Amino acid sequence: MVRATGVGSHPGDDQHAYDEAVRLVLGELPDLAYVPEVPGRGAGASMTGRGVAVMAGLAADLQPAGWRLTDAPGIDHRRARSLLAQDLDGFEEQAQGYTGTVKVQVAGPWTLAATVERPRGDKVLADSGARRELAQALAEGLRDHVADLRRRVPGAAGLVVQVDEPALAAVLAAAIPTASGFGRHRAVHPPEASQALEWVLEAVMESGAEAWVHSCAAGTPLGLLRGAGARGLSVDHARLTARDHDELGSALDDGETVVLGIVPSTDTSPAPTDGEVTESVVRWLDMLGMDPGEVGDRVVITPSCGLAGASPGWAKQSLTVLRTAADHLSG
Repeated sequence: MVRATGVGSHPGDDQHAYDEAVRLVLGELPDLAYVPEVPGRGAGASMTGRGVAVMAGLAADLQPAGWRLTDAPGIDHRRARSLLAQDLDGFEEQAQGYTGTVKVQVAGPWTLAATVERPRGDKVLADSGARRELAQALAEGLRDHVADLRRRVPGAAGLVVQVDEPALAAVLAAAIPTASGFGRHRAVHPPEASQALEWVLEAVMESGAEAWVHSCAAGTPLGLLRGAGARGLSVDHARLTARDHDELGSALDDGETVVLGIVPSTDTSPAPTDGEVTESVVRWLDMLGMDPGEVGDRVVITPSCGLAGASPGWAKQSLTVLRTAADHLSG
């Protein structure tokens, strides 16, 4: 059975927008709902803010340049944690009786290292020891996060943690700017990149959840993600290269999940129909030499990336189109 879901983010800038996003997700995605994110509410609700809120054993605060590690949690760190707990309360309340799989998203260790600063300035990415400490803090925090989510949605058929790594390709390519903006941080070598991801993904799996990794960025090394333990790869179909297609085909052959971003994540005209989305997925599987009836239970379809830049109307329409296309593909 092909399933539909979303990447994570939704439009809006207040708590009402979050509550509406929860209603939409639970209503449109009976098989694979997710805890939505509404980053328009501020830094504490952003991808980095959510990652900071999940980390265990490290403190942070919000500075003019962004999030920075500190000796003790600042007021913004406490607010980010409070907002996450409040959002989970709201999801729990509306998800009473939900029996499908539930997904939650979190920024990965390399995206956090590229966006969070060390106590003395510049990115965590600049310090190998700080990189290691941050990745391990994220792994430990995810154990608690998964346990909390399981307690809140006890009837869920399963849990998925989607680790968002939009910065990974840039980290490996030495493309992350230094604080001055005149230089670039040194490239992280693939073995170190893989190890940090392994710590995080292992923590997810050991907590009883399925570990996926998502990136909309071109050049993301899918083979490295699989080698680090990802059991699901979430990608933007429009950005895939021939090598990416081969890697995704291998993932499906090995029983792993492919999450295909197939619908635009922002308003578009004319909007794709469910029939057109269905045909696109069938063509893609045919190119790989695969039968939807044989691999459909390992295929998930989504918007191409998060919906934060979409209108509320398109956020709803895109999920409806995806759900209907998934039904067609499963028929």
